[in-house]
Amino acid sequence: MLVKQQKKRGEVLHFFKEYCVSPKHVGALTPSSRELADVITDASGVAQADIVIEFGPGTGVFTEMIQRKIREGTQFFAIEISEEFVKTVRERCPGVQVFHDSATNAVKYLELLGLPHCDCIISGLPFAIFSDELQDQLLDSAIKALRPGGVFVTFTYFQSQYLPAGRKLKQKLEKRFSKVERTRTVWKNIFPAFAYRAVK
Repeated sequence: MLVKQQKKRGEVLHFFKEYCVSPKHVGALTPSSRELADVITDASGVAQADIVIEFGPGTGVFTEMIQRKIREGTQFFAIEISEEFVKTVRERCPGVQVFHDSATNAVKYLELLGLPHCDCIISGLPFAIFSDELQDQLLDSAIKALRPGGVFVTFTYFQSQYLPAGRKLKQKLEKRFSKVERTRTVWKNIFPAFAYRAVK
C-alpha cells in the first residue's frame, strides 16, 4: 500500500511539474483517476478494437488501462507532444509505441505502420484550453484517422459543460460526428469529469 501511495504521489508531482513548464499543453494540475480511465476505455470499445490510438497520454493513466483491456494482436500506439511524458509513458507501459509529436499528425503514423485507419481514439488532451484552430486540427485529424463507425472519446471536467469553451467543444463534435453521447460523471476524479463518445 505504501509503495502504491509513493508511486501515486510521484506521478502527481511529475504531472504538476509538466503543468508548470507547459500549461498550454498539459491543462490540468493532476493526472486523471483510474476510475475515469476505466469509464473512457469502456466507452471507446478498446476491448473489441483491432487498431487503437491515444492522443496525449500524459503520465500514462489511460495508456495503462488501454494496455490491460486490448486483446492480443491489437495494434496500439500513442502520440504525445511532451518529451518528458513520452519518457514516462515508455517506462510505465513497456511495449506501447509512443511517438513524440502532435496528435494532428495521427494519419502520418497510421501510414508509417501500414494501417489504413483505426477503430477508436482515446484522447486525454485538454481541448478547452486550446485555440479554435488547434481544436479543429485535432478533431479533423481524428476524423481522418477513424474508420466509418469508429469512435472518438475525450473527457471534459463537469463544470466545463456550462462554460462557453465547453459548449463550443460539444458543438464541434456534433458538427463532425454522426452521434455524440456522454458517459456517466466520475465524481471521485480531481476534478469531477465525464467523457464524450463520438461516433464517426
